[in-house]
Amino acid sequence: MTTSQSSPVQIDPHEPPLSAPLKLSFDYTRSVGPLLGEFFTALRERRIVGVRGSDGRVHVPPAEYDPVTYEQLTQIVPVASVGTVVSWTWQPEPLAGQPLDRPFAWALIRLDGADTPLIHAVDAGSPDAIATGARVHAHWAEETVGAITDIAYFALGEKAEESPPPAEGLDPVTMLVVPTAIEIQHTASHPESAFLRALEQGKLLGARTGDNGKVYFPAREADPATGKQLDQFVELPDKGTVTTFAIINIPFAGQRITPPYVAAYVLLDGADIPVLHLVSDIEADQVRMGMRVQAVWKPKDQWGLGIDNIEYFRPTGEPDADYDTYKHHL
Repeated sequence: MTTSQSSPVQIDPHEPPLSAPLKLSFDYTRSVGPLLGEFFTALRERRIVGVRGSDGRVHVPPAEYDPVTYEQLTQIVPVASVGTVVSWTWQPEPLAGQPLDRPFAWALIRLDGADTPLIHAVDAGSPDAIATGARVHAHWAEETVGAITDIAYFALGEKAEESPPPAEGLDPVTMLVVPTAIEIQHTASHPESAFLRALEQGKLLGARTGDNGKVYFPAREADPATGKQLDQFVELPDKGTVTTFAIINIPFAGQRITPPYVAAYVLLDGADIPVLHLVSDIEADQVRMGMRVQAVWKPKDQWGLGIDNIEYFRPTGEPDADYDTYKHHL
């Protein structure tokens, strides 16, 4: 089916948009390098270290490069776990994932022996109990792992806590894993809502500007080439052509499919932009550009508001599409 053969679909413009909570989360993993490695290794041992700059100032947390000369810094300096509040603000309603589950203060704390402050939580009880100039000390987590959270929080008072001797035989900290998440209330646009509702009915809905405009799938607000509103919805077939693809061989955290498998861009018949999906029911090394495929839908009772209603695409057995028919859609 070509674009000119596609038939417009009538959509109720007064239907309210879809809205739902959306949570995005991942584990950010990074190598810490030699300097920060010493900082995190010290935290695991319930110690705090900084680094001395060219002007003599001691930076905590350590700066990898001198803020004056921009040269790499290497001189590690031990500092105290006791310090002074430089400034602070009150957190009356703690959020999920914050250091304390009760009201607390966020504070900039200059540790004894340091010249720059670090930010951390202070368990002050009430905003009347904390002030600029207050003396605080680190309260260590029961189990330390080599992260800033090894300092569970700071408590009022300038007497350092006694700590057990560090565990022996542990390797230095070289990697850091930081869980990252954000949760929002996502309200879909009118075209996106129409696209999702169509999926719930087993239909693939694209959109175009006028009778001869390019068909974009999924439907979106405007034609990215012209900026004009996509004002005409078009139902597309669930057949298409593989334009480009990748064979995934490397496992990663959260992966739901055992490698190897194929992620491919499929240009649906009548569309002018391909959609990324899985190609299966064929050996990975047999997938090719131009291969004709058709959607394999999940059972109808499992359909929801998502493109994952299509489990994957599989070969149709038709002859491969001519390169000229999809070369402008790569």
